[in-house]
Amino acid sequence: MKNTGTTGSNAVDWEARVDFDRLRRERLARLKAELDRSELGAVLAFDFSNIRYMTATHIGTWAMDKLIRFSLLTRNSDPISWDFGSAAKHHALYNPWLDVTTAEMDADPNAPHENAPRPRLESGARAGISTLRGAFTPDAEIAEGVARKIKRELEKFGVANEPLGVDVIELPILFALQKEGIRVLDGQQLFMEARRIKTGDEIRLLTQAASMVDAAYEELYRFLRPGVRENEAVGVVAKTLYDLGSEYVEGVNAISGERCSPHPHVFSDRLIRPGDPAFFDILHSFNGYRTCYYRTFAVGSASMAQRDAYTRAREYMDRAIALVRPGATTADIVKVWPTAQEFGFPDEEAAFALQYGHGVGLSIWEKPIFSRLVSLDHPEVLQEGMVFALETYWPSADGWGAARIEEEVVVTADGCEVITKFPAEELIVAGKRYYTVDGPLNLQRDSQSHLNTTWGRGEA
Repeated sequence: MKNTGTTGSNAVDWEARVDFDRLRRERLARLKAELDRSELGAVLAFDFSNIRYMTATHIGTWAMDKLIRFSLLTRNSDPISWDFGSAAKHHALYNPWLDVTTAEMDADPNAPHENAPRPRLESGARAGISTLRGAFTPDAEIAEGVARKIKRELEKFGVANEPLGVDVIELPILFALQKEGIRVLDGQQLFMEARRIKTGDEIRLLTQAASMVDAAYEELYRFLRPGVRENEAVGVVAKTLYDLGSEYVEGVNAISGERCSPHPHVFSDRLIRPGDPAFFDILHSFNGYRTCYYRTFAVGSASMAQRDAYTRAREYMDRAIALVRPGATTADIVKVWPTAQEFGFPDEEAAFALQYGHGVGLSIWEKPIFSRLVSLDHPEVLQEGMVFALETYWPSADGWGAARIEEEVVVTADGCEVITKFPAEELIVAGKRYYTVDGPLNLQRDSQSHLNTTWGRGEA
């Protein structure tokens, strides 16, 4: 089955689509393998994406910044998920994979088995809560309660004397774990390494997510015209994606006109004007899997400066994609991109994320990272099964416009495949076509009318 093919988004009995049981098994197997290779006895996750990768649980995007739920995986157990209030009861009813294990120390000793998953002695779906980002009074000793829960499991599964890896953590929780005698180390790299290579089902979900953004860009192209505002464009995109089944529109960058240079990375209520450049970045989640997908339009018409900027950004994109294959490195890619000084920045940190690449999965910035800031000195080798986005940017010579392009690619055995398919090889003009007495208005023109005449250009 071609992993970058797309199907309908529903489950059906008459066609093989995403196999979610396999997805859960393979993700957990990758995480366990990384844990076995590490010095850690267990990993504790508070990060929403890492919890989902480990436990295949989800309670809504409202919880993403709360750090209220947490999950633990030890060398001798399957995942345990402590969740918010009634969510734990929901998991017990609808997440049966949390009640079985392949680990001997985790299993009900009275349950029959023949090298098959067995019922767990204790359910992996449990009620538990962290400090609500400090909203609970410290006198309630919530942090200490979390630490006791974790210590109990580490002792039960024989890893209490080994380091505990943690991805992100509130300081009261960290201090409480340390007070219990637990040695805490950075566990984020373990998760990032496990998530670096995507399974076939992950690639299918990432492609499906990208196809939904294809549709959103089609609606946006039809909607764009002088007189609409950036925030209205964001609304059109969000509605399209939610109608198609997105679980979360993480963000829509909508940047137009003189806001294009420098890139502010946030939409506004600016009114789009005739001749404006406008670029967008659409980030959403389908079954947890994200997109990061820029496109640039000219609204009504495009100046020569805008067209030249787009051509330059596209050249850097194409040169980068041509180098993507197993065995190439992130340094190979960034070498074909301009230095920060070439497009108006003093150093690579000041220009960070304009000529850029990053892994895409359950979050939008995963391994590998492509940037002149780090990749030349710390190159990462590209491998089959990686999925990442490449982004290029170029400011236009008029001093206010710019072009931004992004493509998501899957590394294949002999190269790569681009899964972001809304047309981007040339600058697209959106909006109503205007007609003059001599025929259609030239789509390549300056937005200041006099600059399109010999007198206005001072050539008469």
